[in-house]
Amino acid sequence: MVTAIVMVQAERHSIQSTAEALAGVDGVREVYSVTGEWDIVAVLKLAQYEDLDDVVTGGLRRVPGIVRTQTMLAFRTYSENLLDQGFGVGLDEGQNR
Repeated sequence: MVTAIVMVQAERHSIQSTAEALAGVDGVREVYSVTGEWDIVAVLKLAQYEDLDDVVTGGLRRVPGIVRTQTMLAFRTYSENLLDQGFGVGLDEGQNR
């Protein structure tokens, strides 16, 4: 399994529709709106490395509203419990995620 993280800058007026369209692309597992330089982060889970070109070049680049992307490949996965804790930073203990 290949995991890729794609950061996306989107046109300001179309961030939500761009994120929703990205979520519908085959191979895209999760999509987040984020703060900072990038507007959207898409997490891809692919069966093999060769699928990366099909999804990024063939799928993501066809989504309207994308201005720029940067793709990173994950080398190693660490405990999902630890990752969940990291994404929960700033949330109250009793608050649903």
